[in-house]
Amino acid sequence: MREKVSIKRTFTRRVALLGAAKMALIGGLVGRMYYLQIAENAKYQALSDKNRISLRVLPPQRGVLLDRNGVPIASNTPAYRLEIIAEQSEDVTDVLKHLQELTPLTEQQAAKLQARLKQQRPFLPVTIIEDLSWDDIAKVELNLPDLTGVSVQTEQKRNYPYGGIASHITGYVAAPSEEDIDANPLLATPGLRNGKAGLEKQYEENLQGSAGVIQQEVNAGGRIVRELDRREGTAGTDIRTTLDIGLQAFAHQRLASQLSGAAVVLDVQTGGILAMASVPGYDPTAFYRGIGADYWRDLTSDILQPLANKAISGQYAPGSTFKPMTALAVLKAGTDPSAEVVCSGVYTLGNAKFHCWKKGGHGRVSMASAIQHSCDVYFYEMARRTGIDAIAEMAKNFGLGQASGVDLPSERAGLIPSTGWKRSALGSPWQQGETLVAAIGQGFVLATPLQLALMAAQLANGGRRIQPHFVPPLEGLGTSTELGVDPRWLAVVTEGMKRVTNDRQGTAYAARIEIPGMEMAGKSGTSQVRRISLAERIKGVIKNEDLPWPRRDHALFIAFAPIDAPKYACAVVVEHGGGGSAVAAPIARDILVECQKRAGSAPVRSIFSRT
Repeated sequence: MREKVSIKRTFTRRVALLGAAKMALIGGLVGRMYYLQIAENAKYQALSDKNRISLRVLPPQRGVLLDRNGVPIASNTPAYRLEIIAEQSEDVTDVLKHLQELTPLTEQQAAKLQARLKQQRPFLPVTIIEDLSWDDIAKVELNLPDLTGVSVQTEQKRNYPYGGIASHITGYVAAPSEEDIDANPLLATPGLRNGKAGLEKQYEENLQGSAGVIQQEVNAGGRIVRELDRREGTAGTDIRTTLDIGLQAFAHQRLASQLSGAAVVLDVQTGGILAMASVPGYDPTAFYRGIGADYWRDLTSDILQPLANKAISGQYAPGSTFKPMTALAVLKAGTDPSAEVVCSGVYTLGNAKFHCWKKGGHGRVSMASAIQHSCDVYFYEMARRTGIDAIAEMAKNFGLGQASGVDLPSERAGLIPSTGWKRSALGSPWQQGETLVAAIGQGFVLATPLQLALMAAQLANGGRRIQPHFVPPLEGLGTSTELGVDPRWLAVVTEGMKRVTNDRQGTAYAARIEIPGMEMAGKSGTSQVRRISLAERIKGVIKNEDLPWPRRDHALFIAFAPIDAPKYACAVVVEHGGGGSAVAAPIARDILVECQKRAGSAPVRSIFSRT
């Protein structure tokens, strides 16, 4: 009996304890629910909002680059990319493995992406793969329920319809560097590119535009439920340039008959650049997606330097194309242009002998005929009388030895030597023999093809300073200043240049323009890249065609046309091409004929044009 009572009491006690525990548990749950729902409501509401509200930057549409007639030379085409937001993905590794079955995503790319996701903030979108085909997009869309955190985004792919023909002018866009992003956080937006070369870099701020933002509601899997708000950005500005893409294509094709070189065509009145060809070119579109290490190595190690815009960064001894500058300095010094020098083929200065290009010499020559025949001995003698500093002053007045300020990055200044320059740069005094060499565009003298075209343009327009450009400045449009050169001096020099191409005894008569009203005046140049020894002269100078390509002379030619009312100036440099009259002059002739045939396009008058 007592045992039954004891068991009953124990059971009653346990039931009571269980009841108390149950009540305590219920009380705890209620308290926790109160804490979560009331006390922590603000915190978890914020977390909930972060999960369901997604803010996405809307990249602006990049401005279009246009030629003078409104033809696009750099534009945009639709493209598609995949993005992933790590915190919205259930398992990033599984998602990427699945994508490798559906898209061209490689194992190496997936590994790099994994590493990047670990460094990136989990709520920021990261690009998985770009420029997907329609087939790939369709596969991804069908499998999106299993690809948590992944989304398909539309973007604008940069397109260069003329490829290498205009690559050195347009430049290219590519993925921004860390330094770029630090300077402009907008560039951290997936898919956004910035200008790295050419006009793309020069006018990056105008072309880029400003970003917009879109607020979206997404579910737990990262799927877009609805759009809550959208604020559109501002598209970049379309820029109309002075370039004539038809003439550019012609100049590039004509120049491409040679291994390497450059050609520039300027409007002699405005300084507008109608064509600027540099060969070989490169494919600017390749840089949009990023190029491999092997391709980059091929480009940078190529002896022909396809990445370099030789028109503004190539520095060459101008050879005899420099003689008009020496002639103007001689005239400014008071020399009578009719004064004659006897050329026997050799000029003696002390114990040194300086040779004329023509063995046996030119006989008696005055200034105009010296330019016509390109007589070295005449310019040796006149330069000795005049001095290097007077020649340097005239050359710099015409824009040589200094950057022109053209609206392209990476322009080089060339070099015009003087007595002061040599003391400062080399720590030694100037030698008179160096004056003779500089007078015919050799020695220390260096110029770019753009500078030579600018020199020719200012000889043709009556001695007015012009600013080479692709995009006209808003201020000072159409204005210019005088170079302070006596018109009578210019008349003598340009008369000699007219004879070069239109007199039977001229050095470039074979390359003349025979179409009435289109005739050109010009000056040829052959720039030595090696020293010819006395032994070689005695034995016989080796012909260019018998030398290895890197040891051959550069061929140069400057010209303007038409003679009676000059409108266009042209400079051509063919690297290791040999003789200027034989190689560069025919290219310049053909370009100037094409230029005049295409005349009639309205000049570009404003800096930016919206289309």
